[in-house]
Amino acid sequence: MVYSGRSPMSIHVLAITLTIVANVGYHLCQKGIRPDASPAATLLGTYVVAVVLSLLLWPWLGGGEGLVPAMRRLGPTSYALGICVVLIELGFLLAYRSGWNLGVAALYSNAATALVLLPVGLWAFHEGMDGRKALGLVFAMVGLVLLGGPPAREGAEPPAPLDRPSS
Repeated sequence: MVYSGRSPMSIHVLAITLTIVANVGYHLCQKGIRPDASPAATLLGTYVVAVVLSLLLWPWLGGGEGLVPAMRRLGPTSYALGICVVLIELGFLLAYRSGWNLGVAALYSNAATALVLLPVGLWAFHEGMDGRKALGLVFAMVGLVLLGGPPAREGAEPPAPLDRPSS
């Protein structure tokens, strides 16, 4: 595996750093998708690249076994994850096209997600709750109230994408 030989703390830091860097890139790319690009074509192109990258990473992340035996062990949750990922991609694509600001959409979505996942983690996975997490939950709720919803942009032109100069 890719992480063997590293201390648990360095893996902990590496993993969260990877998610932060990838999330920043993800939202910048989502915001920059051309407005005239079909959402379906955008998703398809995204996942073609993801499949190619996954296959290229297989020698390091495949666990030392072949692709077919590994794919046979996938359960329904793996396929449900694929559905969730496509819906997340489509949701952010539509959110940015409808006028949500870059930082606000990501923050609103993540805070709302945390508000749902914290109790689910307590109930379904028996994760602990302490005062610090409870305070974080309160701050997340206050943040959602302060953020409100999307900006009123009736009749406004969508923002110019990153890959095309403004006219």
